[in-house]
Amino acid sequence: MKKRIFITATNTDIGKTYTTKLLLKSFAARGLRVGVMKPIETGVIDGFYPDGSELLSLVQALNPEFLGLHVEDIVPISYELPAAPFVASNNKPLDLDILQTKIEKLEKLCDVLIIEGAGGLYVPLDEEYMIIDLIKIFNATALLVTHCSLGCINDTLLSKKALEDKNIPHIVAFNCKNEVKSFLQVSKPYFDKSGFAVFKVDDDIDTLSQLLYNLEIKNG
Repeated sequence: MKKRIFITATNTDIGKTYTTKLLLKSFAARGLRVGVMKPIETGVIDGFYPDGSELLSLVQALNPEFLGLHVEDIVPISYELPAAPFVASNNKPLDLDILQTKIEKLEKLCDVLIIEGAGGLYVPLDEEYMIIDLIKIFNATALLVTHCSLGCINDTLLSKKALEDKNIPHIVAFNCKNEVKSFLQVSKPYFDKSGFAVFKVDDDIDTLSQLLYNLEIKNG
């Protein structure tokens, strides 16, 4: 069974690429052929893809079938300005056909395709689409990466509700970085009291990969 997993976050600089790399390694360790794609990357200057290059290097080390690919194969659309694609592209209409074609090509090389988004769920891509729309269009399971600093309760619940409103199957993971102590004191008590499952990216990546692989896609 082919599986598409979309990595999104509550904002930018939360840890999507970091989490994506850990998931790739976790799936590969279980004997699955892994693949990766970042549909749109901004801040690409002089042919250097800050995220795309890292992702391609890792996936080629984990899955030999990706050795013949170039960074443009996993990052089909790129812009120089490090801004929302709507702004970086001067509001150029998003070409969904390019993205769908690339996904189908990459899926032939892997069992699990991890798709990394840009910024948060409501980053505008053009006048019609946001990042959250891509998850629905790609019929993917979502992993929402959130932070652990003060404010994470609000940010997490807002993004989770957005996914629920779109009927997108998802799991939430906390990327605590150096904020574990603060999280335990000021935010985790709420999640514990409300019965919210707290999975941490660093501690629970294998559990997360298993749950994401087993999570059913809900259409409609």
